[in-house]
Amino acid sequence: MKIAILSLVPHVNYGGILQSYALQTVLERMGHEVEVLSKPYVLKEPKWYDLPVLIGKRVLKKIIRKDSTPILSERYYNKRYPIISQNTRLFVEKNIKKRYVEKFSDIKECDYDVFIVGSDQVWRPRYFTRMWNCPIDFAFLSFTRGWNVKRISYAASFGVDFWEYSKKETIEIKKLLQSFNAISVRELDGVRLLKGFGMDVEHVLDPTLLLNKNDYMSFIENEPKSDGNLLVYILDDSRDKKLFVEDMSRKSNLKPFYVRAPKYEIQPKVETWLRGFYDAELVITDSFHACIFSIVFGKPFYVIGNLGRGLSRFNSLLIMLGLADLVVNTEKSIYVPYSNLDVNKLEQIKQHSLMFLRKNLNG
Repeated sequence: MKIAILSLVPHVNYGGILQSYALQTVLERMGHEVEVLSKPYVLKEPKWYDLPVLIGKRVLKKIIRKDSTPILSERYYNKRYPIISQNTRLFVEKNIKKRYVEKFSDIKECDYDVFIVGSDQVWRPRYFTRMWNCPIDFAFLSFTRGWNVKRISYAASFGVDFWEYSKKETIEIKKLLQSFNAISVRELDGVRLLKGFGMDVEHVLDPTLLLNKNDYMSFIENEPKSDGNLLVYILDDSRDKKLFVEDMSRKSNLKPFYVRAPKYEIQPKVETWLRGFYDAELVITDSFHACIFSIVFGKPFYVIGNLGRGLSRFNSLLIMLGLADLVVNTEKSIYVPYSNLDVNKLEQIKQHSLMFLRKNLNG
């Protein structure tokens, strides 16, 4: 069958890129023809008549929070993006089979047999609407209304533990979900939210965990060794996080190295990012997918909860892998020894997740 994957637009986010690659790879190994829907990544810039109020708010934010973000950040990002993303785009162009979509109306019913929504925070309005420049109902395949196609969500994520949609959006989304042939989500909170609407929903693994270490090793064979053995991948810097890294470096006698450039600077290659996990003896991160790849490569890690980007993902992952006694939050850094992971349980959940796809694609 010919399958279209709808997720967030692959850009400079390593986890976002690799989850699209992983889901594409799994589906291809099942014998399907797969395309990942994509578009040029351009942030929508504010209208001229909104600028006076918007600039005032952002200036105030810069003063109060000492925020270094440019006032017209959308315009600045759009200008810098071709430079920032030059390395990650090479990986995407080489390894992800994309279909560029200017407008969802360009897609026709006869183009695909199946539409799969997921993974990543594709059902989080603040991300999907910004990346695709369209209303959130498109994330629930509103553009396929009335078509004779299969609609499946695989590990779709709300990213948070509460319902973010308006009453009007909720009514529309419930109607759209009823047309899905099968629904699965990545977080336990997502299961709870949808079951509250009477939806039949399953809990599955993020696509990156459907592949194994050897699947990723081919990307790092020619990469130079990392300059250290304590991998630090922090998305949102803070003084407390820097102090924590310094403290752990002293205690563990490990040398920190970083696989993320400063904001608006050229980001390292995806291959370099993956190589970091291979070389690390310990990982410190506030990233969900860095947590996952620590598990994939069998490395111990510290998780620093990232409230702004969604804690639900971390909590659900730890619970699913038999680490329910650990609580990840913004105030506490939790050491997760890999030896505590129930490997057999992970394999069982992986097989359940793969079966979800096989059953609903072939049934």
